[in-house]
Amino acid sequence: MSDFIEHYLSDLFAPQSIAVFGASQRPNATGSVVFRNLIAAGFCNQLYAINPKYTSVDNHTCYRSLDDIDDHIELAIITTPAHTVKDILKQCGKHKVKAAVIFAGGFAQPDEPGKVSEQALVEIARKYGIRFIGPNSLGIAHPSTNINATFGPGEVASGNLALVSQSGAVCTAVMDWAAVQDIGFSSVVSIGACADLDFGDILDFLVSDGKTRSILLYVEGIRDARSFMCGLRAVARVKPVIVIKAGRHKAAIEVTQSHNSARVGDDDVFAAALKRAGVVRGMHLGDLLAAANILARGTRLRGDKLAIITNGGGPAAMACDRASDLHIPLAPLGEEAHKKLDKLLPHYWSHSNPVDILGDADADRYAAALEIMLADTECHGVMVMLTPQATTDPVAIAQRLIDIIKKTSKPVIACWMGENRVLPARRLFASAGIPIFRLPETAVQAFAYLATFFRNQKLLLQTPPPLSQTITATIEDAHTVIDTALRSEQFQLSETESKTILAAFGIPIAPTILVHSAQEAMEAATEIGLPVAMKIHGSNLSNKSSHGGVQLNIRTLPAVKNTYAGLRRILENLPFAVENPGIVIEPMILSPAASELRLAIEQDPVFGPFISLGPGGVAAKRTRVVSLPPLNRLLAANLIQESELGDMLSKEGQQPVIALAALENCLMSISDIACELPEVLELEINPLLADSNGVTAVDARIRLRPKPPGLPYSHTAIHPYPSHAVQKVTVAGCVPCTIRPVRPEDAELERAFIEGLSENSKHFRFMNTFRKLPPEMLAKMTQIDYDREMAFVAVINNNEEEEEIGSARYAINIDGQSCEFAVSVADNWQGKGIATKLMQALIDYAGHRGLTRMQGEILADNVPMQELAKKLGFSLQLSREDKTIVIGNRPLRPPAK
Repeated sequence: MSDFIEHYLSDLFAPQSIAVFGASQRPNATGSVVFRNLIAAGFCNQLYAINPKYTSVDNHTCYRSLDDIDDHIELAIITTPAHTVKDILKQCGKHKVKAAVIFAGGFAQPDEPGKVSEQALVEIARKYGIRFIGPNSLGIAHPSTNINATFGPGEVASGNLALVSQSGAVCTAVMDWAAVQDIGFSSVVSIGACADLDFGDILDFLVSDGKTRSILLYVEGIRDARSFMCGLRAVARVKPVIVIKAGRHKAAIEVTQSHNSARVGDDDVFAAALKRAGVVRGMHLGDLLAAANILARGTRLRGDKLAIITNGGGPAAMACDRASDLHIPLAPLGEEAHKKLDKLLPHYWSHSNPVDILGDADADRYAAALEIMLADTECHGVMVMLTPQATTDPVAIAQRLIDIIKKTSKPVIACWMGENRVLPARRLFASAGIPIFRLPETAVQAFAYLATFFRNQKLLLQTPPPLSQTITATIEDAHTVIDTALRSEQFQLSETESKTILAAFGIPIAPTILVHSAQEAMEAATEIGLPVAMKIHGSNLSNKSSHGGVQLNIRTLPAVKNTYAGLRRILENLPFAVENPGIVIEPMILSPAASELRLAIEQDPVFGPFISLGPGGVAAKRTRVVSLPPLNRLLAANLIQESELGDMLSKEGQQPVIALAALENCLMSISDIACELPEVLELEINPLLADSNGVTAVDARIRLRPKPPGLPYSHTAIHPYPSHAVQKVTVAGCVPCTIRPVRPEDAELERAFIEGLSENSKHFRFMNTFRKLPPEMLAKMTQIDYDREMAFVAVINNNEEEEEIGSARYAINIDGQSCEFAVSVADNWQGKGIATKLMQALIDYAGHRGLTRMQGEILADNVPMQELAKKLGFSLQLSREDKTIVIGNRPLRPPAK
């Protein structure tokens, strides 16, 4: 048994043998170009040409089929016409080829024959266990393994930047531009139609690829939102990612879907998804090139304040305008920096940031100014600008600055404006690995990518609290309403039913009484108290106001009687049959200062349920801000700040017009509904009245669907806290204990537990000892992606506070099928069955998630853990690489159907 687990895409990116189907002697044929590119890249030891028309191609023997090749082929490059691909893929399957790249187009066309052909490829690949890129791919390049299997011109230089694109044309354009900029790539992947391998799979490889430091994505549509989000979130924790998406408007969507059948949803939902994933979005190809320039240099930020050094005021003003557009704050000059600049510069310098060192600035002045700003703690990055004035020596200044920049950890961006006189200096910066730009706006945009990445990391680390903290057991009332409706095939809930669900999740509602006679109406009005509001009611009524079915501020009982009669006539004269007709009476909420809001759960064809916040009443849906569930308080507060309420709420010196905490609570409850009730297709609260006293849902509408198939939470793009995995157990004979998934707010609980372990226990668990748990390790242990890993903690109540007494966790291995476990128990609780209960919970959950094998490393001298592993069904074997380690392996049973 090998202790090393290969990534499931290793045959694609690091194959030992490649066969090119369609290799040809025709100079410009796809197969010819790809075959020559592979030879030029240095992959020629086990490279095979396959084409029945030839006996040799480029001095390589050409074979009729795989049957004629004795070696095992790991990667098939299929450059033949579309009608031949099915048979070739079957041939690959019979010869146990596990990876392929398909160039031919036409499979993902919106016409039915194209869809059928693509599905046939997928079925063949699944039958034989083949993973493939394409169809309609330009190919892949992985310079570190000497692979350039692309239909692109020229060499792909080695570097640390990965490019993943659905468009082959974008790939060739970026590669051609990068060659001039001296930028290299760790990988270039043209994923084409994404019939099999999609963005999520490629990102899963790139997160563990040591050659990749930054990633560029060009996206036209998404097939698997959960895979996409998991991949982005995993990568963005360690590597900056810039995403450009085409198809923001109808005409562009039609163009992209003409050659790609991936789904395209609302653009604002896509932007919200990227923000939650911790990545940065650009809006056009120029952004992609600017991002490549700065990311390829390995530049990173620890804050978002920018300092600008310039020898010209006009260009600095343009840079400031762009910084303001992008919400990039200019670093305030510290007192020490100001004093030093005063001594260095003529008395008429700018005395502020931007630091204008004047048109006669030479290399000495530039160098001194840069060193001063780099030493200023308020400055997180510096942009140095130069315009070629009469006495300026662009090359000499560049040479001096390069020496300084190489010694600092703060990012420095150069902007040498002009062309003829500054071109040699720009080449110097590029060869030194320093981001260099022609225009101030582009340079600021590049810095903005770093700043936005820095900010979005805060959102990436946000994981909402468990459901039990935000709602009560009345959630069963919501399930009862939904189950009853679906059993009778009722997919539109009435207002009263909809409000029952809102109330079950803790959302304040205007109480509603359904009446069927004028007498009942007057009795209800007396019970509620005048004045009241009255509305027509029906399970299939969605917009009561448009029918004249809403009457407000009814102040007397005779008016209630007359209003009832009028609303009844409206019901009877509607041009369709009303289900469960009636009239509802509610208290008239009088709050002149209240804002009318619309709060909703809507469905995106790509990312599933999303939360929408905007103006209510007649202005509903005109403007909105959106976010993906699940939400926590910080994410809810960010959503409110991004809305039209943001400016109103941020005015200093004014009394709050809305109770923010109440609105945040309401947003989190809506998030809980979106996660916990997959049967809810749409939910609309309009209006939600919000004032300084709180919020009230005045009207509500919910549409249902049958419960979607799959695992819990498979309907959401981001896996929420798995409340269903919480268990109540008894340990040590009689002590109540909760085993539950870890959550981010457990950081101090986890720290106390781990730092409280004995040296021996730390040695057994971590294979080393430490006094203090490093912050990055603590974050990794508590801020987890529940879709890719799981950590259970065992907690007891100790003087009304939780105490962690054990933990167990697994992380999915890079093969995508197995996971690696670890478990530890507090020293004074060992030998009391806690490890057994934790491990059993972990094993059950891993099997439920569809994993096939669990393994772990156990120190050879950790006899109790080995005994526990054997008791739980693990087989033990001494590691081949390290004789102090025992490897435990256990197959996992698939979940019962």
